[in-house]
Amino acid sequence: MASIVKSFWATPSFALNLNKKRHSRSQIQCSTSGDSAAAALSVESVKVNRIVDGVSSSVVKEKEETDRISVEVWHDHRGSNVEEKNREKVSDDEKLEPLWDDGYGTQSVKDYLELAKEIIKPDGGPPRWFTPISCGPPLKDSPILLFLPGMDGLGLGLILHHKSLGKVFQVRCMHVPVQDRTPFEVLVEWVEETLRSEHSSAPKRPIYIVGDSLGGCLALAVAARNPNIDLVVILANPATSFGRSQLQPLLPLLEALPNELHTTVPYLLSFVMGDPVKMATANIDSMLPPTKYFEQLSGNLTGLLPRLSGLSDIIPKKTLLWKLKLLKSAAAYANSRLHAIKAEVLVLASGKDNMLPSKDEAWRLSRSIQNCKIRYFKDNGHTILLEDGVNLLTIIKGTCTYRRSRNYDFVANYLPPSKSEFKQALSGNGWLRNYTGPVMWSTMEDGKIVRGLSGVPNEGPVLLVGYHMLTGLDIIPLIEQFLLEKKILVRGIAHPTLFSHLVESKGKDFSLFDTLRLYGALPVSASNLFKLFKTKSHVLLYPGGAREAFHRKGEEYKLFWPDQQEFVRMAARFGATIVPFGVVGEDDIAELVLDYDDLTRIPNIGDKIRRDNEKYKDLNIRAGISGEVANQNLHIPVILPKIPGRFYYLFGKPIPTKGRREMLKDRTNARKLYLHIKSEVENRMAYLMKKRKEDPYRSIVDRTLYRVLHAPMDQVPSFEP
Repeated sequence: MASIVKSFWATPSFALNLNKKRHSRSQIQCSTSGDSAAAALSVESVKVNRIVDGVSSSVVKEKEETDRISVEVWHDHRGSNVEEKNREKVSDDEKLEPLWDDGYGTQSVKDYLELAKEIIKPDGGPPRWFTPISCGPPLKDSPILLFLPGMDGLGLGLILHHKSLGKVFQVRCMHVPVQDRTPFEVLVEWVEETLRSEHSSAPKRPIYIVGDSLGGCLALAVAARNPNIDLVVILANPATSFGRSQLQPLLPLLEALPNELHTTVPYLLSFVMGDPVKMATANIDSMLPPTKYFEQLSGNLTGLLPRLSGLSDIIPKKTLLWKLKLLKSAAAYANSRLHAIKAEVLVLASGKDNMLPSKDEAWRLSRSIQNCKIRYFKDNGHTILLEDGVNLLTIIKGTCTYRRSRNYDFVANYLPPSKSEFKQALSGNGWLRNYTGPVMWSTMEDGKIVRGLSGVPNEGPVLLVGYHMLTGLDIIPLIEQFLLEKKILVRGIAHPTLFSHLVESKGKDFSLFDTLRLYGALPVSASNLFKLFKTKSHVLLYPGGAREAFHRKGEEYKLFWPDQQEFVRMAARFGATIVPFGVVGEDDIAELVLDYDDLTRIPNIGDKIRRDNEKYKDLNIRAGISGEVANQNLHIPVILPKIPGRFYYLFGKPIPTKGRREMLKDRTNARKLYLHIKSEVENRMAYLMKKRKEDPYRSIVDRTLYRVLHAPMDQVPSFEP
């Protein structure tokens, strides 16, 4: 079997010392063979300071020759000047494009267990930081991310996420040696020292702390002690609920357990801490055919289960007893200081955590911490970061938690969707594409209508202006098609409520709103539109906004546009190309049963809608505007599904504004162009309403039969233009 090479940057001498000297840094490359035992971890004569129970001692590790270990010792824990310059050079030239390769799914729990063999060998050293080489050099000005591990202490808990996080963070992972017995309070001070050092070097940049289980208590403790540092704390099933945990009764039983039976404990813990099937599917493509999928799952499980015996080496009996006692003190310490936390906190809670009551704890923390959000994953276990279906970077992006400065910027801080995120979104939204069978047309400069998006300019800035279908169902197929066909990300201008806590679901799941934010939606404002045009983006704008998306009965395909034509003048300022488009099909897939007027006449329901809209009042972007378009009361209409027809999109002939800035400064000229764009949208919809009658595959039944016999969904024919 081919060798598996795993590498990481380590700081074995980044120790707890009182004189705060610079610490040396080692590059450690571990090469292991799948046919033999793992090679031992080796460090070449690295001097470290160790603290156990408050006593400091120096330990010198001797060089050990094993399979293939290359070690290079640096001084200064941030690396040499040459390395820093090389990393900066790569970062300057590198930009994340839509559908970038984040490497998610290329590593698995099997790799975690293989690497664990390398770094659990006792070296007498203290806790230290390391940066996995698989993280690679991050983008310029990327924030620091400190990972604080759970009971294992390895620091490998982000192994599934190393490549993706390493693109946009400077990742530092904490490693606590198996034999280390550093008290919790001393660990807090040690992490705090690193935190303050990083903050002093970049005071305007946030610092991220990801705390897993026990590490969650440590993260909260550090945050409480440093309220003036800009922190973003991400907690994965934090152990602050240890007092209500099923592990409490285990302590006396484990102490009485004979040593020869301890080897069975890791197997039991592995099933308590996480779901082996979820772990085994973490690197399997969910879009594979069922036979291939289950074939890979079987192979992964076969390879994973025998390796679980290594857990007895990762957490031997004495270490397990120590960690359980450490958990108890850590939970008490963190819980007593929750009121002092000013940091931005995001809690990831599992629904099948058999180790801790994580769901209930997430709700408790959200009530105790001022700025706390929750995302709930009902099918995951305690080791959520090692399981399938949880991409940490995706969650950070979808919750608008990623930023490089104190204030979040929807343009400067935005990270485009990666390949794995897009594939996951396509898989999750597959029902919508199958249900609506979207087909798109565009108009070339000579007026010819062609299937596809070739008539839409590739170079920005481009402003797509169109009609907002019922509940905005047209958005996701449109954005996905631009990514599929042109690898262009269309940034949608959305209602500000989408970015407020008011729209979060009661279940706190990763929702449709998170997906829209992941796809680049941002709140409508003149400043955001300005920034998008300045960065030559493709922008999606619905002048009718919520009034069109939540229209009343009988108002299908009716435009509710304001009198203001400011987007025309803004587009002209940057020479943007305006592409009007129409979309039809809502009447083919659903019937509006109860609209806003109907719902507000129902007792209790009407009162609730009015109360909710009173909360949204401060977010009303139509304030000061008269007419029907200002009547943007938000609600959830009652819709009855139909045997579906099809969604049709037609992008009109591009309208250039380059060179027309001075002319369009005149409000009369701007209004003429504005009305022309509106007329083009209405004409495109009228054209589609007529031509869709000629589509032999308008019905989902005909489309399904064609797909079974002939071609994939995107290749199902339609009418001839």
